[in-house]
Amino acid sequence: MIDPVEEFKKHTGEVVPLPTAVPGNTPIYQTASATGNRTLWVVFVIMLISSLAFYIMAFRVPVQKRLFHILTAFITTFATISYYAMAVGDGVGKNKITIKHTQKHFPDTYDVIYREVYWARYVDWSLTTPLLLLDLCFLAGVNGASILVAVVADLIMILTGLFAAFQVDESPKWGWYAMACIAYLVIIYQLAINGRQTAMQKDNKTATFFAAIGGFTLILWTVYPIIWGIADGSRNINVDSEIIAYAVLDILAKPVFGFWLLFTHDAMSNSASIDGFWANGLGKEGTLRVGDDDEGA
Repeated sequence: MIDPVEEFKKHTGEVVPLPTAVPGNTPIYQTASATGNRTLWVVFVIMLISSLAFYIMAFRVPVQKRLFHILTAFITTFATISYYAMAVGDGVGKNKITIKHTQKHFPDTYDVIYREVYWARYVDWSLTTPLLLLDLCFLAGVNGASILVAVVADLIMILTGLFAAFQVDESPKWGWYAMACIAYLVIIYQLAINGRQTAMQKDNKTATFFAAIGGFTLILWTVYPIIWGIADGSRNINVDSEIIAYAVLDILAKPVFGFWLLFTHDAMSNSASIDGFWANGLGKEGTLRVGDDDEGA
């Protein structure tokens, strides 16, 4: 009797095993666990308490000196709202990624991955990072043109990061990421070059403080795109690790930054004081009068 297996081996040299299961049939869900959700709630509480503290600090100083207090309180207020949205599941979506596996002797197979993307985080950043830039630019005394360039570059950085996070194709995703990095280089230039040069024209205490807190901010902001690259970008870390990493950065970049800025700025004898519209509203010359025209018709 002829053994069909032996005859097949004579012609092929080996027996090619048939797959017992076809990969890619079951979707892969990359979602946060209880650890990630608890982290979101913890950061929500920290942002809320920090916001209340900043508002209290604002009311303890004259309105002429509240500019930095108000800006900083708004930063943590928006972050409070964002973290609440993420914690209750309202600020999160799922990005569907399909990965193709090419087989030599068999049909191509596909892995379908659904990864959580916290879009509320990008809304937060689009509001809080411009305010943070205003804090730094006002501290250094940067001119209005440079401030506008920095804020617009910041918004471009955040929006392109959001587009990259929801992009399903690899090449366009990293194209958006490259645009975000270029925009970040513009921000670095405005702070590290223009901001530092302007701050150096002020007193030594202000110049030293700006160099310290500005360098602290740029270091933190440089870590953000690294986390994005290994989280939403390449999916090398899980969603819980992503949440924890961003939580640490957000706490350092917002509450810690805010307390450092306000305590140090309040201690300076030459802290900025703003009168005019900020403190007094529109003067008599700028008010609108209705029905009290002295001249006849």
